[in-house]
Amino acid sequence: MPHNVPPFEWSDNALRLRQYVYEHWCERGRGPTLGDAHDALDLDRFEIAAAYHELELGLICVVDPDTHNCNLIKFQPFSSFPSQVKGYVDGAFHSFVGCAMEAMAFNQMPPFSGRDVAVESWCACCFEPITFHATDGEITSRTPDEFFVHVSRSPHFWNNVNISTMCDSMNFVLDAEHARRYEQQTGAAGVLFTLQQAQWFTSATAENRMHDYHWPPGQIDPVTVIKIVRKLGVDTTAWGLPPKTS
Repeated sequence: MPHNVPPFEWSDNALRLRQYVYEHWCERGRGPTLGDAHDALDLDRFEIAAAYHELELGLICVVDPDTHNCNLIKFQPFSSFPSQVKGYVDGAFHSFVGCAMEAMAFNQMPPFSGRDVAVESWCACCFEPITFHATDGEITSRTPDEFFVHVSRSPHFWNNVNISTMCDSMNFVLDAEHARRYEQQTGAAGVLFTLQQAQWFTSATAENRMHDYHWPPGQIDPVTVIKIVRKLGVDTTAWGLPPKTS
């Protein structure tokens, strides 16, 4: 998954497949099979594979490229495998969420409008439970009262292959001391976002995903991402960069 992919427009097949997968996952709590996509969209194997690869280039999903059945690993904000974040809707388990950052935006998808969306995770250092509830982007309760999102991988190393390692590097921690201990455990220094900063960082995604059918492909431009993070007030020193914008 290269950085700085030139702007491109989605094909009609990619737009239809993206919308279908969102609707399917929101309704059923899991991704569709290749057969499901074929039945719903009347596309053949090669058309579906091409659309998935297009969506992957635009930062929407991860598909195993070595499978004949387009095995869907991630489709943001959802994860097909047990991730570090569990998502609940109106008290019932819905699906695994891709990462701590996606946990901030998950609740704003249109099918969840007006509903209680809860996230369960843990401190990456000590596994102390972390939970919050949100409705339409507003956090209604949280336990404990304060915790943070820790990002251990610099944007310069996001999406070198796909979004999987980027998502894996975004976890909850209780505080700066727990972040330091987690960094010692993994040998990876990181930066800390408050929940408010994390909400700001994911706001464009939350406001556009499923709200705008033609929402354009995403792009990883590490320098721009870092400038945005700095403007949010996040200290980027751990990424080898000063906290102030240049």
